[in-house]
Amino acid sequence: MKKSVVTMAVTLTVGLGTIFSGVSVTEAKSISSLKGEQNEVHNKRSNLQSDINQANSKINTLKSEQADVQSEMKRLDFAIDDTTVKIDDKTKKVKDTQVEVTKLQAETKVIKERIKKRNILLKDRARTYQENGGMVNYLDVLMGSTSFSDFIDRANAVATIVQADQEILKQHEADKAELAEKQAKVEKDLSSLQKMLTDLKTMNQQLTVQKKEKDKLLASLKDQEEEVHEGMMELKEQEQLLAAQEAAIQQAIQLEKEAQARAAEEAKRGSSSNTNSGNDRGPESNSTPNVSSGFWTQPTTGYLSSGFGGRGSENHYGVDIANRTKMPIVAAADGVVIRSYYSSTYGNCIFVSHSINGQVYTTIYAHMTKRYVGSGARVKKGQKIGLMGNTGASRGQHLHFELHKGPWTIDKRYAINPVGIVPLP
Repeated sequence: MKKSVVTMAVTLTVGLGTIFSGVSVTEAKSISSLKGEQNEVHNKRSNLQSDINQANSKINTLKSEQADVQSEMKRLDFAIDDTTVKIDDKTKKVKDTQVEVTKLQAETKVIKERIKKRNILLKDRARTYQENGGMVNYLDVLMGSTSFSDFIDRANAVATIVQADQEILKQHEADKAELAEKQAKVEKDLSSLQKMLTDLKTMNQQLTVQKKEKDKLLASLKDQEEEVHEGMMELKEQEQLLAAQEAAIQQAIQLEKEAQARAAEEAKRGSSSNTNSGNDRGPESNSTPNVSSGFWTQPTTGYLSSGFGGRGSENHYGVDIANRTKMPIVAAADGVVIRSYYSSTYGNCIFVSHSINGQVYTTIYAHMTKRYVGSGARVKKGQKIGLMGNTGASRGQHLHFELHKGPWTIDKRYAINPVGIVPLP
């Protein structure tokens, strides 16, 4: 699954870090704006939770489908094993039957030899009968007896010869019938076994194909589950970021209320308050950029290596400030850190939310080599928050700086060009 913008982005953000104007109407608008932002974030969290629940349901469905496929694969395994055993058994029987065929062929050869000899004998007898008048010869034999005793002997001899001829004919027919029966039986058995063996092999091939299809289906279901898992992790990350944003907005509301209380107390004392956070601070060190007057200051020192807008086939939602030296990164305005962590795309990055005259702004500082502030920290304009680097999906040492007029969103709809708003090199 391709990583969504949310994994490439590092965090959602919130508006706070208030700049106090001392005018109660403006402060009321700031609080109202922050509460509106808080409600919007809360609604987004509710929607995300619904999406997370749907993702969980989808994962459970995919797991159930996988279990069904695995059960079917188990059945196919048993079926394949069973047909393999049967194939082995039928193959053995085919071999045994082929041995019987070979044995029968030897027996058939003997029977055929006997039949051949009988055929010769019977042909000789038939020829003799034809030449000598058949049964008449037997009468001549009987009538040619010289005595009764001789007649009896001749009659017995004729009966023996006739009986022998009949036995020969019976045995001849029995041999023929036995030969035909054995041939028919063996051929039938062999044909049946060969057909059964062919059917089993075909079934085994079909089961193997089904098993491969189930393997592919299971792999596909696992891929889908992994994809949904990744999507759910992104949704959870968004939900966590929104939770941090909602908490930060609550903190911003409290800061606004405290500012109003201080302004009211000063008004009672008759003092005029014109707080401009950071205006009276100079550079923290020689290596950090000078802190500008007004609400914004330059986030680092270097040169503008890439601007805002179209860059190749994609949009560049910020500006890049490069420098050969690892320069300090400072907060561009007073605010609260929504999240400070390492992203696979933005590397070490920090998201800060600002509230300026009731307007929420979000700044993003990416690809840093070090981070000096953590999530939830309050920062002042010009305060060092990190060190320039080349972490994450970065080409060369630089600061990737984004400015959003409003909270950070997945589609970065509120991203604006910081040129002309935030002092840049």
